[in-house]
Amino acid sequence: MTLLITAFAAVVSTLIWYTSEKARSMKIGMLLYMFWGASLMWLVDSVVGYLEDGADFFVPSASDMLNDAFLGVSVVVLALVVWIVYMLVKDPNHTLRDIIAEKNSSSK
Repeated sequence: MTLLITAFAAVVSTLIWYTSEKARSMKIGMLLYMFWGASLMWLVDSVVGYLEDGADFFVPSASDMLNDAFLGVSVVVLALVVWIVYMLVKDPNHTLRDIIAEKNSSSK
């Protein structure tokens, strides 16, 4: 489940990045690299799990699938939080800078 969730997030963010000039200016590229990196990590984990457990790897219990789903969603949410913090620091559209400048000029 973790692989599917992160791969889905990677594909969606890649499509958004590819089709939207505004998305590229909003640094979606960093987000899609995080999602593709997580997908690659879970793919390697799945391959190693299959090599260790064989075909039993593909028959998880319901609780294992639920735990994997929570982990996948947590990874996506954490990547989004990191991206939002990155956006606040970089401020590519100068939104925060303009708000701070406006407050400073109105307080004088």
